[in-house]
Amino acid sequence: MNCYWILLVLCCLLWSGHGENPSWFQNISTSLFKSPGDVLLGGLFPINQLTSNLSEQLEPGDIHCNRINPYGLALALVMKYTVDEINAIPELLPGITVGFENYDCCNQPGVVIQPTLRFITAGTSQEVEVKCNYTEYTTRVIAVIGPCSSELATITGKLLGFFLMPQVSYSATSEDLSDKLQYPSFLRTTPSDRWQALAIVQLLQGFGWNWVAVVGSDDEYGKQGNQQLSALASSGNICVAYEGLIPVYGDPRPTIVDILDHVEETKVGVVVVFASYQVTTAFFKEVIRRNLTAVWVATTGWALYSDLLLLPGMKSVGTILAFSDITQPIGLLSSYIHELFSRMEEERLRQDRPQPDPNTSPLDNPCPGCWDLSPENSSMMNTVLVQRTAFSVYTAIYSVAYALHHTLGCNETYCARHPRRDKVYPWQLLEKLQNISLTLNGTQIEFNDKGNPDIGYDVLVWVFGNHTVTFKDIGTFNQNITINKQLIKWHTANSTVPTSTCSSDCQAGQVRIVKGFHSCCFDCIDCQEGTFQNNTDDIQCTTCPDGQWSTMRSTRCVLPTYTYLSWGSYEAVVLVLAGALILCCQTWVGVLLFRHRATPLVRAMGGPLTALCLGSLACGCCSFLLFLGEPSDMVCNFQLPLNAFFPTVALSTILAISLQIVCVTEFPERAPALLDTLRGPGSWTVVLACCGLQAGLIGWFVQQGPSLTEFVASLQVNFVTHFLCCPVQPVLNFALMLGFNGLLALLSFMCTFMAVKPVRQYNLARDVTISGLAYCVTWVIFIPIYAGLSDKNKSIGQVIVTFLSNVVLLGGYYLPKCYLVLKHPELNTDDYFRTYLEGAPPIPPEEK
Repeated sequence: MNCYWILLVLCCLLWSGHGENPSWFQNISTSLFKSPGDVLLGGLFPINQLTSNLSEQLEPGDIHCNRINPYGLALALVMKYTVDEINAIPELLPGITVGFENYDCCNQPGVVIQPTLRFITAGTSQEVEVKCNYTEYTTRVIAVIGPCSSELATITGKLLGFFLMPQVSYSATSEDLSDKLQYPSFLRTTPSDRWQALAIVQLLQGFGWNWVAVVGSDDEYGKQGNQQLSALASSGNICVAYEGLIPVYGDPRPTIVDILDHVEETKVGVVVVFASYQVTTAFFKEVIRRNLTAVWVATTGWALYSDLLLLPGMKSVGTILAFSDITQPIGLLSSYIHELFSRMEEERLRQDRPQPDPNTSPLDNPCPGCWDLSPENSSMMNTVLVQRTAFSVYTAIYSVAYALHHTLGCNETYCARHPRRDKVYPWQLLEKLQNISLTLNGTQIEFNDKGNPDIGYDVLVWVFGNHTVTFKDIGTFNQNITINKQLIKWHTANSTVPTSTCSSDCQAGQVRIVKGFHSCCFDCIDCQEGTFQNNTDDIQCTTCPDGQWSTMRSTRCVLPTYTYLSWGSYEAVVLVLAGALILCCQTWVGVLLFRHRATPLVRAMGGPLTALCLGSLACGCCSFLLFLGEPSDMVCNFQLPLNAFFPTVALSTILAISLQIVCVTEFPERAPALLDTLRGPGSWTVVLACCGLQAGLIGWFVQQGPSLTEFVASLQVNFVTHFLCCPVQPVLNFALMLGFNGLLALLSFMCTFMAVKPVRQYNLARDVTISGLAYCVTWVIFIPIYAGLSDKNKSIGQVIVTFLSNVVLLGGYYLPKCYLVLKHPELNTDDYFRTYLEGAPPIPPEEK
């Protein structure tokens, strides 16, 4: 069935396109506001403008509308055209003619009541009957088209709703009218204010504007629009910095001045004006006077009105983005109006029609001045406002006509019911109208359960010329907005998109701390370590879950990563080179002493003990390799123990030699008898005893301490990157191992630092004293430094102090002897080492 109606309308348009004008133009009546018919439609249009001062009204009828409103008159003529077109389509309502009665509503509640009462009079009478049941009550008209505003629709809607008379408005947008309990018979062919508010919010979001002012007119349209917009803006993270209403009936200027003061004070760059065109005109006069520039978002209430376009200086206010109902052109409308006005001029010139009496009631002639219309006046139909609104009127009337088609049971040639013989009630038409579905000029028309159409908006931008204003389509809205931003020429320098925010956007890893009363005004706070920014609009940082961590200003937490002294790092390379150098020195010393192993010097040093000491120093130097590369449980079981054990071997051998020196210097009488024992089994006993004791301490350390795997598992993750080193736990056991080595060095020092220097013989006690003291000093200096280092530097420091302790022992104990071997080989004799080889008492110094 729907396809049939589409085909029917297309055929009508094709038929009307043949020739200069279609044939039904020959039957055009010059009666502008009334036309008889089998079924009457009522129309409410703002044909005139208010000319009286409402504040001086003393009587109910003391309201005068004596100045023609070209826009309202044009819409009334669109209704006349549409009815004539419908009557010219025989297949739509075969055998039935549609008539109409149009009245002026003057955009005033006090004016709209009279024609509304006439619509509900009984039949053709002038009386409204009082009945207990109005089910079979026949009214003058079967449906009403209009009125033009939400404020008037709320007045007429309840009255007509009582009779369930269909009322189809072409421009009333208040969301309150969607309430079917209060307005059961109200429908409209323009979207509601909530739909428009949603479109505006999406527009603001699309450009990143979240700091705006909202200005409305103090009427039903403005108040409801502001309310809807503020509610949707809040849920869309848009802050309304200021909201004001401009009075409609009083002097608006004081209020406008106060509103603009607040707009400037809040420093908003975008102002949404949800107001009727009358107050908007006064509003922009003050804007122009102040030379204020901004982005102005225009609602359908004023977006296309010519009064605003003609304001001097309007091009200086900034950028105006506007919403207009999606529309379709009505092809024959201009030709129809031209033909109509031509006929009127001919009749006027022939005086076939008498000039209207200016005192005639507006109900009988809503526009006395229209008697003078001529073809030149047809240009009123070509304004952008009329062209974009005409389709809403056209659609409203066609919707009623199609609903009549179904109500009367019509087909292409016949209607089962006829209004002349069968009573047709408005409530019967309402049921069909609410379920109507048709396509007009390619636009699908149907009403939802709230009486609203599924029609969106065109998004326009005002383009200012030298003396003209045009409108450029930049996008559309139907549930979702689509805008081609490249088509907009902004009022800013270089046509950059203006900004309107209370605070700059926070950077990644920052959260908003709201200041003041608006959520859009905030300070940006960095997320600290261990917290992160979860969402862009967070007001506090989120704590990382267990086992994860974050750095400063993070947007996520991560599992920790572990680093170590890799073989390719520059620290490792330096340590390897240093270790190789020390090892080369130790090898050179070992080779040198081995070549002179039978000399008195080497025998006095301890013979095999010297080789053991030098070997342990070399092994201790090589043990630093355990600190390089990725550690493991096995590596950690040997790293610190070996690092402590090899110095014990070296220091215990030096201690054994220092005991020999004590025996020779402190007990000279018994030295020859004891020296053989101390050099043989006694020295090895000392070395083994010291090494055994250190081995016990090392075993205790390994047994008490955690493995590397256990240590890592027990770490409290408060890092993103952590240097992985072997655990130094328990610290007490670790200190005992190092302390034991220090004790051996200290004992060696104490055994020799007071020893008497043999005259004209080698002073072996001096070498032991220096090496023991240097070893102790090295570790005493290292311990406080070690405590304050990072994990990575602790590992490096431990290797360095191992190298230094090796160097001081090598330099303090071995190098003086190497010097003697190389530079003074003549001193490498039994006599020069007699005290230490034979246990002979030192020769006392000679008296001067």
